[in-house]
Amino acid sequence: MPGFILSCCSTTDMPRNFFEERNIPFVCFSYIMDGAEYPDDLGRTMPFDEFYARISAGATPTTSQVSVGQFLSLFEPLLEAGNDILHITLSSGISGTYGSACVARDTLAEKYPGRKLYIVDSLAASSGYGLLVDMVCDMRDKGEDIDKAFAETEKLKMHIHHWFFTSDLTHLHRGGRISAASAVFGTVLHICPLLNVDFEGNLIPRTKYRGKKRVIEETVKRMVEHAKDGINYSGKCFISNSACYEDARIVADMIEERFKNLKGKVMINSIGTVIGSHTGPGTVALFFEGDKRED
Repeated sequence: MPGFILSCCSTTDMPRNFFEERNIPFVCFSYIMDGAEYPDDLGRTMPFDEFYARISAGATPTTSQVSVGQFLSLFEPLLEAGNDILHITLSSGISGTYGSACVARDTLAEKYPGRKLYIVDSLAASSGYGLLVDMVCDMRDKGEDIDKAFAETEKLKMHIHHWFFTSDLTHLHRGGRISAASAVFGTVLHICPLLNVDFEGNLIPRTKYRGKKRVIEETVKRMVEHAKDGINYSGKCFISNSACYEDARIVADMIEERFKNLKGKVMINSIGTVIGSHTGPGTVALFFEGDKRED
């Protein structure tokens, strides 16, 4: 019997069976598309292929973070049943959800004084956030007590690397990360930017490359440079993609060829509807455990 409940948000961009098999309750973000509101429920309400097809046809979804009330609804029944909780949120660098979770925690503190409710700002996103949750779940299943797991999670989160590239510059412009002129000329010249999540949890454009082949090579190179133990890396590797599975598969094949000691095959997931509302189609993201993220 696990010593605590591990929970998270839907923006881990992990498959539905992950949460079911590992007994991880989660709370859903939401998004609005074409005037209707939908839950970010791992593709159940709107399949990912339909979601990205609608964006390609011109839809511009907007997103809403998890509210304090949603967190209260998640946490209170678990606390009332006598459980301690370790909840990991989406990065505060791209969402205010960490703050909402902390308000819920503080609201419940007096009502359940004998219970522990820890909130961790993952400083991570998409399946990098999912990789952190997966690793903390391993701690839980090995019988780690919640205090030690919380302390280890705070250290571990700084070692989860995120490297993204995109072949569609429209959404980088829409998000204010590049100018309209850069988006137009970049598209004409087949420029593919390489981005990462920095040590404060912010998504930062790093370098621009001409052509998808080059940016794929550079993405894999970042794992060679930063992975724990280099090419002898023996941890897990996750990739998420937004309607560009073939590109993700190329990256995965290159990594499996270079890193012979991986723990299992590279897991390829879909970028979910909330993160995907900001990336649009054409994004591939690579996640692994590595050296400490520093700028």
